[in-house]
Amino acid sequence: MNRKTRTVAYLRVSTEKQADHGVSLEAQRAKVAAYAQLYDLELVDVVVDAGASAKTLEREGLQRALGMLRAGRADALLVVKLDRLTRSVRDLGDMVEEYFASGRWALLSVGEQVDTRTAAGRLVLNVLASVAQWEREATGERTSAALRHMAASGEYTGGHARFGQRVAADGVHLEPDPVEQAVLAAVRSARAAGASLRAIAARLAADGVVGRAGRPFGPGQIRQMLAAA
Repeated sequence: MNRKTRTVAYLRVSTEKQADHGVSLEAQRAKVAAYAQLYDLELVDVVVDAGASAKTLEREGLQRALGMLRAGRADALLVVKLDRLTRSVRDLGDMVEEYFASGRWALLSVGEQVDTRTAAGRLVLNVLASVAQWEREATGERTSAALRHMAASGEYTGGHARFGQRVAADGVHLEPDPVEQAVLAAVRSARAAGASLRAIAARLAADGVVGRAGRPFGPGQIRQMLAAA
């Protein structure tokens, strides 16, 4: 005889008003209890986050429910709807990858009819994970595009300003550094006259010109200067 799936139900309401009146919580309790009975689940616990926002996964009740999975006290997590876990596709995808993608634990949702113990449920899970991965990549692309635009507009994007520039007093924009600009001009002039990278580096060293770290410039640094100019 197959053992029933030990299941922890997770309930959440987002406002204290809902928690105080208990209507939403009672409705969720009734739905998970009916679902557990219908699908012959062993409901080992019902964990509640009352008045908790879905903006973060660091909620006491949710972490306790997930901890029951990790501790081997439950085999599945049951929710009325996936938005009870989180409203963020990215956060949902992260949770799916960490807890449910391997098949060690199951995710069950009444509203979306998700049951990762079945092939159809795992398909839905894979779609959710793919959407989350797409959102992460799209966010990365948007961030990269924004940084390129800021750099093109002369705005500071963090890290070290390239040689010849410095962070302006407002901490937001870049401005020319007169001393380094003079070095760049000398490097470009020498290169245009046919001097080798090594010869340019030697000439700067002979003149006592050093980099930001206080060391003489090498041929590779001269090449980088010319490429960025």
